[in-house]
Amino acid sequence: MTLAALLLAELGIHLEERYGVLPGLSFVYGGGETGSRSLLSAIASSSIGVAGTVFSITIAALSYAAGSMGPRLLDNFTRDRGNQVTLGTFIATFAFSLYTLRSVQGGEDVPFVPHYNVTFALLLALGCIAALVYYLAHVTGNINMTRVVNLLRNDLRLTLEEVTRPDAEASGCRIPPPDFWEGSETLRATGGGYLQQVDIAALTQRAAQAGTVVRLLVRTGDYVFPHMAVAQGQPVLPPRTLDTLLLGDERVSRQDLEYSVRQLTEVAARALSPSTNDPVTAIDVIDRFGDALCSLRDREWPNGCHVHGGELRLIVPTTDFTGLVNTMFRPIRQYGAGDPAVVIRFLEVVNEVALCLRGPERRHALLHHADLMVHDAMGKIENPSDRADVQERYGRVRATIPS
Repeated sequence: MTLAALLLAELGIHLEERYGVLPGLSFVYGGGETGSRSLLSAIASSSIGVAGTVFSITIAALSYAAGSMGPRLLDNFTRDRGNQVTLGTFIATFAFSLYTLRSVQGGEDVPFVPHYNVTFALLLALGCIAALVYYLAHVTGNINMTRVVNLLRNDLRLTLEEVTRPDAEASGCRIPPPDFWEGSETLRATGGGYLQQVDIAALTQRAAQAGTVVRLLVRTGDYVFPHMAVAQGQPVLPPRTLDTLLLGDERVSRQDLEYSVRQLTEVAARALSPSTNDPVTAIDVIDRFGDALCSLRDREWPNGCHVHGGELRLIVPTTDFTGLVNTMFRPIRQYGAGDPAVVIRFLEVVNEVALCLRGPERRHALLHHADLMVHDAMGKIENPSDRADVQERYGRVRATIPS
């Protein structure tokens, strides 16, 4: 935006030097050299001053977000287009006005007033006012906990849709037994970092072209150490296998299901800490987990097999449903077992999810965490009425998911 402003400033000066102010443009600034200098100076000084204020507000909002929601969520704020456009508007206005100011010339020899640019600077000043009003409302909404939880829920839904598939598209291939990989070629990493993404389509195609079967030994989100075994090929590895694995310094949520879950879990864990003591936010997170789990009703959890031309070519480790539920509920149980409201809502959500899902394996994974939650809660909750409420909700779960 700043570069565009500088180019527009130069273009306006060039057009006025060559053609002057066209007749009939009554809206163009008609003042002289002194007035244009004062106006451009006022716009430049005020825009950069307000930009500093906006930057300070942004830093304060980021500090609040890091303390209450976790530092891993800062990317959601720094990448926000509203914040970027607001700062860009003020800085671009400052750059435009300052660049135009240098072209204003007085005296009797060759006086020059860039009327087009002064007019556009006035429009930019009005745009700065609109951007400031927008920003004050936008930044307040950004640090709203419910909005943040909903954004993370949406990321989790997208990741679930990517790693699962509809029941009708369930893969029928089977994973070979361990002795199938005897004598296979092993690939070792040349560097370290988190496995952020796997180009499954390219790796499957290369394995088919080489007539081999590839098995990845690490899954998306795992930290890969230098010289660590990351893949096996039977009988050999296809060329450029390592190029299909993207390593980075941070985890990302595109294919990393557990990372998407952990961002929500961290919000709940911080809300349940004694310094924050915000069980309402933890209950919001539990509700969003129930929302995500119920969306899996008609979706099949893949076994990691990928075929090409009807033959098995690639096996990728995946997070199963039990691992997903463990990542969701274990920290909430560990931090919230002493809060009756959290425990009661936890059991209510587990019961509703059990009614949504099909399959005994998934239901018993939920029952396992309900058993653990009640076991921990009974040792921490002392009020008899609260204990009775917990037992009543637990009875509903046991009725929905019989042993």
